[in-house]
Amino acid sequence: MAEGTVFALPPGVDFARELVQGLIARMEGQPPEAMARVQLIVNTGRMQRRVREEFDRHGARLLPRLRLVTDLGRDPLAGLPPAVPSLRRRLELAQLVARMVAHLPGFEAGSGIFSLADSLADLMAEMHNEGVTPDRFDQVEIAETHAEHWRHALAFIRIVTRFFEDETVPDADARQRRVIEALERSWPIDPPQDPVIVAGSTGSRGTTALLLRAVARLPKGIIVLPGFDFDMPENGWNSLYSGDVPIEDHPQFRFHALLQSLNLPRDQVARWTKAAPPAPARNALLSLALRPAPVTDQWLSDGPTLGDLHPACEGMTLIAAPDPRREANAIALILREAAETGTKAALITPDRMLSRRVTAALGRWGIIPDDSAGAPLHHTAPGRFLRHIATMRGRRLTLESLLILLKHPLTATGSTERGNHLRYTRELELRLRHYGPAFPDGDALHAWGLRGDIAQQQWADWLAGAIAGLEEAPKMVLSACIETHLHFAAALAAGPGGTVDASGLWGGDAGMACLRTMNELSSEATHAGDYSAGDYADLISRLLQRGMVRQTGAAHPGIAILGTLEARAHAADLMILAGLNEGSWPETPAPDPWLSRRMRLESGLLLPERQIGLSAHDFQQAMGARRVVISRARRDAEAETVPSRWLNRLTNLLGGLPAQHGPEALAAMEARGKHWLDLAEAVETPREPIPPAPRPSPRPPVAARPRELPVTAIRSLIRDPYAIYAGRILRLRPLDPMRPAPDPRLRGQVLHLIVERFIRERTDNEPPEAAEARLMQIAQSVMESEIPWPSVQRLWLGRIARIARKFLRDEAERMQRGTPAVIEKKGSVPLQNSLFTLTAKPDRIDILEDGRAQIYDYKSGKPPSDDAVLHFDKQMLLEAAMVERGGFDALGPAGVAGMTYIRLGGDGETRDIKPKETLDEVWDKLETLIARYLTPEQGYSARRALQRSTDASDYDHLSRFGEWEMSDDPTPEDLE
Repeated sequence: MAEGTVFALPPGVDFARELVQGLIARMEGQPPEAMARVQLIVNTGRMQRRVREEFDRHGARLLPRLRLVTDLGRDPLAGLPPAVPSLRRRLELAQLVARMVAHLPGFEAGSGIFSLADSLADLMAEMHNEGVTPDRFDQVEIAETHAEHWRHALAFIRIVTRFFEDETVPDADARQRRVIEALERSWPIDPPQDPVIVAGSTGSRGTTALLLRAVARLPKGIIVLPGFDFDMPENGWNSLYSGDVPIEDHPQFRFHALLQSLNLPRDQVARWTKAAPPAPARNALLSLALRPAPVTDQWLSDGPTLGDLHPACEGMTLIAAPDPRREANAIALILREAAETGTKAALITPDRMLSRRVTAALGRWGIIPDDSAGAPLHHTAPGRFLRHIATMRGRRLTLESLLILLKHPLTATGSTERGNHLRYTRELELRLRHYGPAFPDGDALHAWGLRGDIAQQQWADWLAGAIAGLEEAPKMVLSACIETHLHFAAALAAGPGGTVDASGLWGGDAGMACLRTMNELSSEATHAGDYSAGDYADLISRLLQRGMVRQTGAAHPGIAILGTLEARAHAADLMILAGLNEGSWPETPAPDPWLSRRMRLESGLLLPERQIGLSAHDFQQAMGARRVVISRARRDAEAETVPSRWLNRLTNLLGGLPAQHGPEALAAMEARGKHWLDLAEAVETPREPIPPAPRPSPRPPVAARPRELPVTAIRSLIRDPYAIYAGRILRLRPLDPMRPAPDPRLRGQVLHLIVERFIRERTDNEPPEAAEARLMQIAQSVMESEIPWPSVQRLWLGRIARIARKFLRDEAERMQRGTPAVIEKKGSVPLQNSLFTLTAKPDRIDILEDGRAQIYDYKSGKPPSDDAVLHFDKQMLLEAAMVERGGFDALGPAGVAGMTYIRLGGDGETRDIKPKETLDEVWDKLETLIARYLTPEQGYSARRALQRSTDASDYDHLSRFGEWEMSDDPTPEDLE
């Protein structure tokens, strides 16, 4: 091999610029057309664009044949057909996976069919890249741990052997491998007469490494490696193989493996240009910090050779933020300063949530960064629209899912009545929240439409027709699933009497990307099998997740957000390396359902450490910039975080070199980071402090105060008067939940209705067996009409059956003592000392043989204690006082024999109330209480005497509870 075949550039230099500069220098003196004969192969599209930009900087000239590594796989090759589309291969794999899951339902339970097919396709691509065929697994030993799972996985992998046969039409990865293998065989016989240069690749993938080796052996073949550590000594370089275990998580390991395969000594790797890195002292420091774990003792021997560490660290800033939000705010401020000073800056992070936070923070100053990843397609408006419709198919339509769909910005965009659509949506929401049903259907929508004008009826008819058939989703061929899916999407996007046009569902970059995805899926649908609604929704979600939409038209030209790989091709004066926590950078390897780590090692596939090594190389490359900001959050949403291993190594090395002023240099880095954290805190701190709200006790005018209350509201008046103020005076009603649930309130309503019907329909001398059958029949009928959840119906029916016999025995005794005279009928009594009326609607009042009244109250939960009844829960006592005062027409004034709670749950027990004061005393206290609240001086205090401090009030948000404590005194406020 000719000397100088392999070149490299150190970390921190502008790789694309120096690549072009070195190539032009080497072609100096040759005719212009010689450059056009050079074949320059780069690893990414961003690198390709950067190289073109750098050639443009040098004026008009002929360019080399600039290609991507992946372009080679599309070259024509005798006897090798074009690659099958990736989607087709994945759909074929999904059919195999579906059959496997049908026979092994426990295999990766919880994963969708297409999710498993995706992971299997990734495994096959890796096998093609590394030159591993399925027969290699025949020699793999299966460990005892989870042995059955791995046997099933290996058995299934062998089923895909046909995709590795020569007769099978290859996919893109298999074709790439075959093309490069063919080049490797043909080049020694007939080498290219013109230079072939591969630049920017680390050879991390097996196929790419094969290409690098083939190019290196050409007479005019050249390799240019990025981020080569020229500072690493020989003993550190040789330690990258520790015994039989390779140190694949080291940033330079891939270069070591490449040079070893070429039998090329490390000292024969020459510099492509003489360009010095922006921070050579920092490169040397980082090279030592990242030495392989077995030789970290070299810190002691080589550390003193670094000299004073202040120059190496003066361009670094270390931010250790308390949480991700403050980390993002500090980074946004740094980028804002860069934009104002004209500094070219880039944020590099694999944490997409962090990059979105930074983008949002920059939005307050109108700065839009150039995000290399763009927006995930499934997060765009059309992506969410398509995913939501796909998820709704085959399920009962819930109020929540219906409202999400109706309020989506793409719904009814094809109609001119978008404003009316939003108005009807709000009115329908309020109706369904309050009255139901929990699972709206066409009949419910038609019934609501009839309550309004003609336009409302037409809108309701459109909506009922648009969702008709959503619940009916039998398993069918993929093409039918797509047609049905797009039918619903078009009908909902068009709106009443509208159409789907270019500005609606398929408008903009995101809409066009979604349309291309659906068209591609339609064109490949014949290669797929049958899909259930759930599997189809998983398929759509996975396809949209793989798409990205870039919108760079308004992006700031000097501010970029990059992934770790794209950072190799980007040059910036300021590099911000963010999210440096374990699990983020480096990322935690994804679980592999097919192969264990040992099985991967024995079969020759990639280990998780290789991906960590690539991330480490990206880290080392980015750390070589002129100015660097390193940031992390000490805590995320769940727990304390662990610093990235590379950050730990750097800080530990600095802290362990006091003679070289390492601790002082580290402290200066942290001080610079704290400066930005303090600025970010100052930006979010109001200029004037906002005092917390006091505990409210509003005093509205007496004329506005309620003159009538039911007995059930007296409890609220005692415990939480503010609820009476908000609900009865301001007339603010709590909004019913969007997601109805079988809560205690519904349970109480249903049980009361069952008992009411049972009592009203009773007959004399009814046998116990007939009474029990009638009770259960009524219970089943009421629950089927009032409870839309079948599982809850069965559960509650079981509870009623458990207490039915005791309830009927107690009821027989009650019927012997008296006759029901009042069942859920309203009564009222005016107070003597104020213009106020008390109302009540008792569950049941019986007239006994002696003419006195017995009051019953049904409870689905535990009845209140006697002390609670005496001081707070006065409902039964007040109803009794109303009976004595003739508050119910069916009774007239009557004495009260007793008051009893009947529990319609638990063991069906009953409990008599034993009042500690007379009914006259109860009524006098009520008169005093009401009279007090009809005076201007009495305020409606918030949470006056709740039973527990953890109890929630419907109006806590209105009273701003949380800004004040329960121990705070109420603050009266006179209202007009």
